[in-house]
This record gives sequence, C-alpha cells and structure tokens, in this order.
Amino acid sequence: MARKTDDQEVAKENPIKTAAILRARRKMVDDGGTPSLRGTIVKIILLGLADAVALFVSLLLIAQHQWVYLTGVVVVTLILNWIYLRRGGLPAKYLAPGVLFLLCFSFSVVVYSGFIAFTNYGGQHNGSKQDAIDSVQLGAMVTDTNAPWMEVSILEDNNKKFYVLASDFMSEFEADGATAVPHYYLGGEDFKAATGWHEITGDELSKVTFSDSQITFKPDGTSYQAATGYEGFKTLTIDQVTELSAKFATLQVPVSDNIDADGWMALDAQAQGVQRTFYDSKYDAATDTFTRLSDGKLFPADNSIGFFIAEDGERLNDTGWQAFVGMKNFNTIFGNENLRAPLLKIFSWTVIFAVASVLSTFVLGLALALLFNDERIRGKKIYRAIMILPYAFPGFLSAYVWKGMFSFEYGFINYNILGFEPGKGIPWLAEEGAAKWAVLLCNLWLGFPYMFLITTGALQAIPAELTESAVIDGATPWQQLRLIKLPLLLVSLTPLLISSFAFNFNNFTIIYLITGGGPSGDPSLGVDVGGTDILISFVYKIAFSSSQGADYGLASAFSILIFFIVGGLSMIGFRRTRFLEEVAE
Repeated sequence: MARKTDDQEVAKENPIKTAAILRARRKMVDDGGTPSLRGTIVKIILLGLADAVALFVSLLLIAQHQWVYLTGVVVVTLILNWIYLRRGGLPAKYLAPGVLFLLCFSFSVVVYSGFIAFTNYGGQHNGSKQDAIDSVQLGAMVTDTNAPWMEVSILEDNNKKFYVLASDFMSEFEADGATAVPHYYLGGEDFKAATGWHEITGDELSKVTFSDSQITFKPDGTSYQAATGYEGFKTLTIDQVTELSAKFATLQVPVSDNIDADGWMALDAQAQGVQRTFYDSKYDAATDTFTRLSDGKLFPADNSIGFFIAEDGERLNDTGWQAFVGMKNFNTIFGNENLRAPLLKIFSWTVIFAVASVLSTFVLGLALALLFNDERIRGKKIYRAIMILPYAFPGFLSAYVWKGMFSFEYGFINYNILGFEPGKGIPWLAEEGAAKWAVLLCNLWLGFPYMFLITTGALQAIPAELTESAVIDGATPWQQLRLIKLPLLLVSLTPLLISSFAFNFNNFTIIYLITGGGPSGDPSLGVDVGGTDILISFVYKIAFSSSQGADYGLASAFSILIFFIVGGLSMIGFRRTRFLEEVAE
C-alpha cells in the first residue's frame, strides 16, 4: 500500500518521468529480459526440430500435390520462427502454442465439418471423381464365362518378369496325327523381349504347339497333358505363387493387340487358371460418359449428385464421388416428410432428457451435500468418499452393469428389488416409456456425484455469518436454503449447470450403451428412429448406420443445427447467470 502511495506522489510531482518509467517497465515485461545461453540453445534445438517436422510434412504434401495445405504449413512455420527468433513479444511466445493447437484441433475441425455439411460426402461418395472412375472401371471387369478356362503354370524369366503357360482342355482339340491334343499358350510381361521365336507384338498370348520341344509337360500319364514349363523360363512353386499372389492379381495378358475389343486373360484368385476377361463399361473423358458395352447404354456424369446416371435414372453402379450440393442436406432435414415428424419427437425428448438429467442430478447432489455438510455428522470424509464412487468408476462399465440390472426376466431390479417372477417384470428396455426411465435412472447414478462435489464446495464457500444471522432472525432451515443458500449457489453453479446441460444434450454414450436408441420405431418411416434416440444418437445412425451407406454430409448438417441449439440455450443461460449476479450484488 505504501508503494502505491509513493508512486502516486511521484506521478503527481513529475508526470513525464512517471510515464517514461511505466513505458520502460512495460517494455521490460514485453521483452522478457535477456535470455540465458542454455535457454537460447534449447530454443534453437526446439525450433530446429519443429522446422524439420514442417519440412518433412511439406515434402509429403508436395508429393500428394496438396498445395493448399502446403501453403498453410509454410506460413505457420514462418510465423512461428519469426515469433521465437525476434527479441521481445513475450506474450506472443506464450500464446503461440495454444493458438496453434486451437487452430489444429478445434477450429479446423469446426470449419471442415461446416464444409462437409454442404457436400454429399458419405459411404458412396468418399473420394474424388477420378477415384470413382477408377473404381467403376475396376467393377466393370467381367469374366467371359463362355470362354475356356485354362490351367496355368506361372513362369519367370531372367529379368524377373512373370508369364503364364496355359493349357486349354475345353476347346475343340486339333488332331496331331492320330492323337487330338489341347491348345497351349504362352504370354505375360515383356513377352516380345523374352521370346523372339513367336512373331507377335505386345504382351499377348501366343499359341505354341504340342510338338514344341521347348515345352515340358506334367508327367501324369493321361492323354491330355498340362504344360508345366518352357525352356528359358523358371517355373514357380506353389509357395512362390502364394507369396506373390498380390502381384498376380493385377497381371493382365492381352489376347490380342486390341485389348478393348478382345479383352485379356486374367488369373483366378488361386492363380491356378486363366480365363478371358473384359471391361463391360468404357469411359470417354471427352464427353465425361461411361458406355456399357453389353447394350450400348450411356451413363453421363451428374456432378450435382456425384453419380454416373442414365436418362431413365439408372445408375451405372453405387460408386460416386464427393460433390458440392449446397443446401441439399438442410433441405432434407426440414423438407423430408420421413424426417420431419421424428425430428420433432427426438428434439423434444432430447430437451427433456437433458433438463431432467441436470435437475435430478443437481437435486440429489445438493441434498446429499446439505446432509453431509452438517457439523453434527461424524465420519463425513468417509461418507463423501463413498458418494463419489460412481464418479470414479468408468462410465461404460457402470452403463453395462445397469443394462444387466434392467434385464426383463432375471434382472436385479425386476427380480430382486420389485419381486417379479421371471418373465413377468417391467420390460425396461423393450418399451419406450420404460426405456426412457431406465436411461434417466442410469444417468442419475452417473451424474449425481459430480453435482455432489461442486455443491459441497459451493456450500463451504458461503460465509457462516449469513446463516448464523438468519438463525438469530428466526429463519427456518427451509427459509435458509431458499432465501440464502440456493441463490448464492445458483450464482456460482449456473455456468456449471449450463455446461452439464450441454453435455447431456449430446450424451451419446449413455443412450448407445443402455438402449442403442431403441426400442425400434416405426419401420414405415424409412429412417431408423428409436424410442430413446436423442439428436446425437440419431445423427450417429445417419452417419454410420444408413442402409445407403454412411452419409457424413447430412450428419454434419445435423451437427451444425445441434451446435446452434446448444449455443442458443447456453447463451440464454449465461444471461440468466448475469441477472442472478446483479441480484446478488
């Protein structure tokens, strides 16, 4: 206090000198003083490691052609180096790590979720358009079941190139003197370079004759012998073929030099035989259209929905690509008749569940806190420790225990507490009303210890003089609670109650573990809506359990709505808190 008085006197006598002193002090605080040698070395090492990581990430991004992310990494790295290498700016040095992590793990997630809400991103649209084209072409590979299946041996040349030696026993045999013999073919990787005896071009199958002295056959003594080797090549063993199965899965040996028309020979899954394979659909980049070769039907790309779709509405297949759809997801939420009625029911139950959970846990926690705050009770520490045990155990374990207790036939609640005979108890998890009471009871067990802890602390912070004065004035215990303790508690606990409401509004865990959102709702609605579903569990079903595959775009749109709902209700609650603070003052 004396120091403050001295400064005030100096300021009155010489205000210019005082302002200079204050600026010097502010500059000293901002500069942070002169760093030590050890601190400088540590700073350089940490910055070097950070720059090395940034360089490594930048190289990966360059390889993937991710120029937007690359720009972000470079800019952030330069800013961090400027902050920590310059003298002064001490507040920025402390704030930079927190701001960086906030941007990486919170802000970027929110922005990305907001972007996804305006796309069709989901199980059927989870890649780029080029990925979809590649996937469609891969799915368009068709095996010609009318073509002969040929037994093969896998060969390898001196250049580690692989080939197939095929034996055709299904076609009409050619007569070689008095004996009819199968057809034999040799083809594979770099075929022309490896075998100059056959005048062919490209990686094609070349027909060889039974009398070719370079062929070796399986010595099985049958009339029709399978070819097992060819001179100049190494025949792979079964173990070697198994080891290289991934390589052979992509091995395509063209039947001719016109692969689009004649197709290719592809190995089966066991690499024991080949059969003619071809693409039934062909992509034309100029018109952005697939043509189905079997019937000539055209499937142009529809970028508004991310599918290749014909004029009559037929889709080429269920593989699409991620596309910007604007407000389509929000129009679905508010305009889909199948969603409108269930959404009103789910929203009302979500609010009831959150409010009931907060009120029930707060009332029980406050009652226990008042009870164990009585000075006349001995061993209060032991009782308080017992009260917080449900809070100490993992929540998912407690939820599974409660789920077992709610069992219809032999559950602890029906059989032991309520005394029902097996098979005649309350169907806690099978009926909507009982299931809602079940999740509320379980949530009460999990939530009251938290309320007990915070109300105990708040009660102990209330000055004893207030209650003593009330007692002297003749106030009853109920009047003391209603007029003194509860208003003071609400001033300090309302923000915590609001955060508890926000938590229970999105309390996915308890719903998922106890009922899974069930019991099941009306199947005619076309959407999976359960009797105990809250908004977040319903969003989960949309995102991961849809019959059409995951729909992350629609789920993100729901998440944005939940954010605004919780944010709006929290804002109202905080305004109420400010009003209580003004009343208390």
